[in-house]
Amino acid sequence: MQCPVARSLERVGEWWSILILRDAFHGFTRFDEFQKSLGIATNMLARRLQCLVEGGLLERRQYQESPPRHEYVMTDRGRGFGEVLLALLAWGNRHLAPEGPSVVVVDRETGAVADPVLVDRLSGRPLSHPAFRVAAGPSADERTRRRYEEVERRAAAAVRADEVLHRSMDADTAGRRSRRAPTQRRAVAAGAVRGGRGSRRRG
Repeated sequence: MQCPVARSLERVGEWWSILILRDAFHGFTRFDEFQKSLGIATNMLARRLQCLVEGGLLERRQYQESPPRHEYVMTDRGRGFGEVLLALLAWGNRHLAPEGPSVVVVDRETGAVADPVLVDRLSGRPLSHPAFRVAAGPSADERTRRRYEEVERRAAAAVRADEVLHRSMDADTAGRRSRRAPTQRRAVAAGAVRGGRGSRRRG
């Protein structure tokens, strides 16, 4: 599949793979370190590490000859996954931690807690801003182009429906105001009459 989400999941879309990468970012490199941290079965850990090596996220390096032992270090591709981990951390803290966050990102110098967000490198605006949308890229095949043409049609239809709803609500609000206005004017007029009568009696 051309979809970059599908391609990413093919390499890391498994519980243990993502947790292994999390620990790799924490500085773990050796098999026994991963096993102790995760409590994962050794045969499962071996398979997951091999998959991450084949996917280009980790590199297997020998650090001892007799007996031969290897460690697993992050590649540039693996380090790039760090942004995804931070996004998962922020999303989990925001939506899945009713007791409050147990892990946060902090500024090394000040200790202030950071709020990870994805931003556009050029403008600095958050990618959650309505100005941004997902679209087919220059290498998209016909299937991908059709998919995102449909996505765009759905988005445009949603915008039109929202505009119609707002116009209807504005019209309804204006109608209620116009219906209230004569009653308010009559009430003001009645008050003026009563006030006038009272003033004449006092005079």
